[in-house]
Amino acid sequence: MRIVSTRTLVLVSLFLTLGAAVVLAQGPKSPPLGPKYPPLSEYMMTREAEVSLARSAAPDNISAHATVEILTPFGYRVAVQGDNGFVCTVMRGWMAPTYTPAPFRDFVYYSKLRAPICFDPVASRTVLPYYELRTRLGMQGKDPDAIARGVETAYALGKLPKREGVSYAYMWSANQDLGPGIGAWRPHMMVFAPYYTNSMLGGNKIGSLPFVSDDGGTPFTVCVVPVSGNAAVQAK
Repeated sequence: MRIVSTRTLVLVSLFLTLGAAVVLAQGPKSPPLGPKYPPLSEYMMTREAEVSLARSAAPDNISAHATVEILTPFGYRVAVQGDNGFVCTVMRGWMAPTYTPAPFRDFVYYSKLRAPICFDPVASRTVLPYYELRTRLGMQGKDPDAIARGVETAYALGKLPKREGVSYAYMWSANQDLGPGIGAWRPHMMVFAPYYTNSMLGGNKIGSLPFVSDDGGTPFTVCVVPVSGNAAVQAK
């Protein structure tokens, strides 16, 4: 029987302790993204810049009292606790439609997309969890089809709140980038109206009139109402 010396045991113990210390000092590693995704670092912002950009989504009387969520390597986390029921955040490419328009689904791969948005109290409870789930699935490297399947399953199993009424969100930031060919566009309200179709709004085209932008005829329908005048809010 082989006898291990006390000195050897001490050296092994010291080695393991030092190794653990190095891991702790480095902190948790970010989850890897899929092969089509840019590095996760391209989706990230500094805390201060992200809080400022998130608050630019709505007028000061709303955003100054709203909860602010920021993106971390593990999904969205509360950075500032508010007191008015609104939640402001900066959505990334994972805010893309689940179903339609089909070309916009690939915005998940556009790491520069920055979409400041401020959800009203109802949307904060019923809509925000949907976008948080889409983000987590994207950060796991899921492609648009896999994200859609994940959302469908979660909704069917009751892991996402049911959409049974209309809710709203502000997107008034002058500093938003909503994707290639869209850019900052213009200030607008997002109306989350389950199962609406564009024909129910009059068949309006993208422009100055309300129109269905995402996922018409599904629980995740988004209607957009452009805001006229000088309403854009600059990030501070």
